[in-house]
Parts: sequence; C-alpha cells; structure tokens
Amino acid sequence: MGALSGVGVGRGIAVAKVLRMPEPLSPPSDEPLAADPASELERVRAALAEVAEELGARAAAAGGDAQQVLEAAALMAQDPAVLDDVRSRLEAGANAERATWDAYAAFREMLTAMGGYMAERAADLDDVAQRVVARLRGVPAPGVPVSDEPFILVARDLAPADTATLDLATTLALVTQDGGPTSHTAILARSKSLPAVVGVTGLLDAVADGQLVIVDARAGTVELDPDEASVRAARAEREARLAAASAPITEGALADGTKVPLLANVGSPKDAPAAVELGAEGVGLFRTEFLFLDASSAPSVEEQTAAYTELLRAFPGKKVIARVLDAGADKPLPFLNDAHEENPALGLRGIRALRASEQILRDQLTALAAAQAATDAELHVMAPMIADREETAYFVGLGKELGLRTVGAMAEVPSIAVLADQVLEVADFVSIGTNDLTQYTMAADRQLGSVAALQDPWHPAVLRLVKMLGDAGAAAGKPVGVCGEAAADPALAVVLVGLGVTSLSMSAPAIADVRAELLTVTLDEARERARRALEATSPAGARHAAAAQ
Repeated sequence: MGALSGVGVGRGIAVAKVLRMPEPLSPPSDEPLAADPASELERVRAALAEVAEELGARAAAAGGDAQQVLEAAALMAQDPAVLDDVRSRLEAGANAERATWDAYAAFREMLTAMGGYMAERAADLDDVAQRVVARLRGVPAPGVPVSDEPFILVARDLAPADTATLDLATTLALVTQDGGPTSHTAILARSKSLPAVVGVTGLLDAVADGQLVIVDARAGTVELDPDEASVRAARAEREARLAAASAPITEGALADGTKVPLLANVGSPKDAPAAVELGAEGVGLFRTEFLFLDASSAPSVEEQTAAYTELLRAFPGKKVIARVLDAGADKPLPFLNDAHEENPALGLRGIRALRASEQILRDQLTALAAAQAATDAELHVMAPMIADREETAYFVGLGKELGLRTVGAMAEVPSIAVLADQVLEVADFVSIGTNDLTQYTMAADRQLGSVAALQDPWHPAVLRLVKMLGDAGAAAGKPVGVCGEAAADPALAVVLVGLGVTSLSMSAPAIADVRAELLTVTLDEARERARRALEATSPAGARHAAAAQ
C-alpha cells in the first residue's frame, strides 16, 4: 500500500483498476519526400479537414465547456498558416508526415513563447498533430482505451478531445501527472462531475495497468494497492457521496440554514436550460463575449439586446450577473485591442480597453438595459479588471446613466482587494474572478505548465485578498460573490463562505457537489476552516488545515 497526492477536482471517490493512456505516436522518419509535393499537400489538406470535422462533431455532441474547448481544437486543424508551413516543408523535400509534425511543432513553440493562455493551448496542438499524422499513416489516433469493465484512467495529461468524450459508464475517475486546478482536464472533469486528481508527481512511474487504486478527489489522493477493508470503506463512501450529490435540488445553504445562493457560469443563452435543470438559482457569470469573438466589428445594439433577452427570460425573478465584454490578453479583438502589445495580460484589456473605445461599451450597456426592461430577471452588470474606486465610479455611473439598476465590479486585480472599502462605497456588488486574481497575485500565467503550482486559489495570499473583499462587503452591507473556478471546489467553497463570500457561481454540473458539501458545516465551522487556511504558508497547507477536524 501507498498513496500519491495531487490536486483533487470535485468531491467524488472511485475504486477500480487502472487503464493507462497509450503512448503517443512515434515521430515521423526523416526519409526524403518520394512523391509529388502537390499531391502530398492535398493528402495533408484532406487529413486536416477530416480531423477538423471529427473534432467539430465531438464539440457539437459534447456541449457546454467541452464544446468550446473542442471547437478551439478544430480551429487549430483548420489554421491556414499551418498548411502554408507544410507546403514550404514539402517543397523543401520533407515527407508529408514529417512536414506536418514539424509545422505543428513550430506553431507550438510560437504559442509557448507567448505565455499564459496561449501557452496552455500549445499542449492541445500536440493532440491535433497526432490525429493528423495518424490519418496520414492510416492508423487510429492514440486515444482513451476501451474497456467493458469500469476503470480509472491514468495519463500524463489528457487532450480536450479525449476528456470531452469519455464514456462515463466505464470511466470512474481521471488521474494525471501534469495539469493544475484550472487545466483543461480539471475544467472538463468538473463539467462532467467526474472525480479527478491532477498534478500527481511521479504518477507514471508508480502506477501500472491493471493495478487497483482508490481515487479520492476530495482528499486529492491516489491510494495504491488498497486492502479489502479500505476498498469496502471507499465503496461505501462513494455510495454516500453519490446519494448526497443526487439528493433533491434545494437552495444552497449551510447546515445552520445560512443561505448561500448557488449560481451558474454560462457562456451563451443555449447554456441556460442545462443550468436550470442542474439546480442553478441564477447566473453568477454571464460571459457576453460569445457575440464578439468571431466578429470583425462589434455587434449592433439590436443583436445584443435579442441575445441578452433570451438568456434573461430563462431566469424569471432570479439574479443574472452579466459581465461586459472581457477582451484582451488571450482574447484580442481587431476592433478593440492592440494586437502588438508585448505583454497583453498586463495591457489594455477588460475595462481599460472598453474605456478606450467607449461607444462599444455604451452600446453593450444600452442593450443590457433594454433586456432588463423586457424581462423579469434581476439583472446585475459588472465590468472586468476593475482596479480601484475611480474605475468603479466610472463604470457604475455610466451603467446607471444608461438605465441599469444594479452595477458592480469584478475583482481580478489585487489592488481592488486592497481598496475594497473604497470600491464598495460606489459599487452595488463585487464578484471575485479567482482565476485572474490568482494569476495576478502570484505573477503566474494562467495554465502555463512551468508555473502551474503557483496558479492555485488555495494560496493563502489569494485567500487573504478574498477575506479583505468579504470584510469590506459585510461592512458596506453589499454582496460579494465568487465566479471563478474556485467556487466549484467543494472544500474551497466552504472556506470562501467562511471568508465572507455571499454567493458562489460555477459550471452547472459542479453545483450538486458544492451544495452537498455546504450542508455539512455551519457558518461558524466554515469561518473556523477559513481561519485555519489563512494561517497556512502554502496551498497544500491551506487545504490540509481546512480539512483538519
């Protein structure tokens, strides 16, 4: 017996034998091109189109967060720059497989050098390249192993296409050596309510095919070769947790009756029905970018009004918090951002970019106000990347000038926590985006593998900033919510409530686990867990301190 540790995703537990992901395809040979370059280029073009079509079909079937991830992968297979690079390599004498492999490798190096979100996408390119080369070889692409028996999938990491289409009837849990709490594997596991432990150091050297393990996402552990007593206890615990997570939908609350509204993060109106079905009490983050990201110019007020109205009508009488356009850094728009900033994550993004192009902001606020007037939803509107009172006053004043009733700020920059009392003098509410707040607090690009250990919302520095915001909200009598991935971590959700957070918003499938966890503690107990976490000196220490009885 022995145990490995990593970062748990969710609160589930599973017992089964391991199946490891197969090794990737071997690199192509350097054998010179023997065929006509033009005909080989057409062969590559066909393979790229087939892979893009396959990924697009998987995206449509997956829906939700998985759909966005897979659609991005499909675009990587359609990028004309890759095909142009392949053409050049073929004309220089490389064979089709080598030309394709090297073209994607060059693309990968470029994204890695960009850092941040784009560097994380570089890992997704590997999967696309493998699929295209497999087509050229006429062999199946490496993928999730198939089994008639339930298993626990172990891998170095998982490609989005694999994670998004897992067979949940047989895949009981995921364990990966790489990745962090905001990696695609973690996000997609959460969206499927699938227990996972990621970032397990030494995993591939310690675990073999067919080995019996217990994966406990709540504890972030992988127990190797457990004895029969441990297996029986884990299976009983699994049944208990599944029963709690599938209990009748109720409002979010603590054991003492303290209300903690559980809201959903949604990316477009089509996500609303699933969120309602899974028990969302409203929307804590409505990402409005879906109307803008593929456009060459900003959508009209009329187009925006129709889309916002559609979403608000799905939540009559309930809170919907809409974030105005968050563009820049990993999501630059040609009509809004300067594409040549050397460090766009610290540049003209969020409210800064909107303020520099105020008509785009005015049009969006006008459309949101029209949707508010046309529905019964309780619309709240916030701006991203607010840094201080002056920016808050600007946005709140403009929103109310254009007819919005409730206007607030998103807390992603550490300065807003330091100045929280000043910000809450003018904001109606604050919502904390823990992903960016962690990134900027720790100076660690989101999802960049080399600094993944720092991109952890359990870090005491991040928790202390959350407490500053919670305390300021309580003093002002105004709500402070969390809409980052941290809210989907059941154990962390309890700590956040103990820090003064008044509502939690997450991917809708995570709501059941979080609801069940909140019901196990009183407000005093949540505050005590938060107090212990704040005194820790590391993310792991904070997790351990919060879990201590």
